[in-house]
Amino acid sequence: MAGVLTGFATVVAVVLAGTLLAHLKVLDARGLRVIADVSFLLALPALMLLTISRVELDAELTANLAASAVSLLVSSGTYALVAGLVWRRGAGETLIGALTSGYVNAGNLGVAVAGFIVGDPAVVVPTLLVQLLLVQPASLVLLDHLAARGRERPADAEAPAPRRRSPWRRMVTNPLTVASAVGVLLAATGWRLPQVVEAPLTLLSGFAIPAMLLSYGVSLRLNPPPGRSGHNREVGLATGLKLVLQPVVAWGVASALGLTGPVLLGVVMTAALPSAQNIFLLSTRYRTGEAVAREVIAVTTMACLPVALVVTLLLG
Repeated sequence: MAGVLTGFATVVAVVLAGTLLAHLKVLDARGLRVIADVSFLLALPALMLLTISRVELDAELTANLAASAVSLLVSSGTYALVAGLVWRRGAGETLIGALTSGYVNAGNLGVAVAGFIVGDPAVVVPTLLVQLLLVQPASLVLLDHLAARGRERPADAEAPAPRRRSPWRRMVTNPLTVASAVGVLLAATGWRLPQVVEAPLTLLSGFAIPAMLLSYGVSLRLNPPPGRSGHNREVGLATGLKLVLQPVVAWGVASALGLTGPVLLGVVMTAALPSAQNIFLLSTRYRTGEAVAREVIAVTTMACLPVALVVTLLLG
């Protein structure tokens, strides 16, 4: 349990550092956009490429992969159905809300939790693969498509709306998608990047997680606190789906596929993690669903520790 507490304390400390910088007026809304853009275009792609390239593609991960994919799909799909069909939210807002309902903070908290509680960081790898190789590229294509049609504006409000491009061209020119694809190629072939290439990527990747957490902390200071943005229904639904439905579905699928012991605990614990900060990065980049993303991340980050304790007591 010390691993969970350490992981959450680290995240909270960096977020509070961003809040302090905003309170002292060191960073404002323009600074927030700059940090988000640098992370989106450079640091996060570097982190993804290196993370995926070091994954061992093993057939034994199939059950874990299935549980991760199904739980994410059920949770996110439920939100999308309610927001899109019942509440009639726009496509961009619905997508961001759906992502906050199922896209877990596996990159930093997930690895810490898996390593300290389960004793095997590899249990979080299937979730990373599903999110980085399937969910995120598909989401980016849709967000780019909406931006090109003028439904969602890019982060720079004064910039002209981008020209429409084909979905394939948008996919192969998006830095996050390209980095993920290169990572898969390296993992599948066993190739290693030359040191002259890997060294600067490693340096850049170290900026990604702090940048996301700092920008999130800045946004908390510059925007209304949770509960005051007028999106309580969306936040409540996404939080319930993220912290209750997704872990339950992951447990059901993993158990049905024969997973037991520490691996089962790792799958369920990963599904119970809070919403990932990079969803807020995407919402900031594309200027859609920012309030919902910010509040869901805040609420799930604060509420997931009790959930993690319950999961550990039940399955540990």
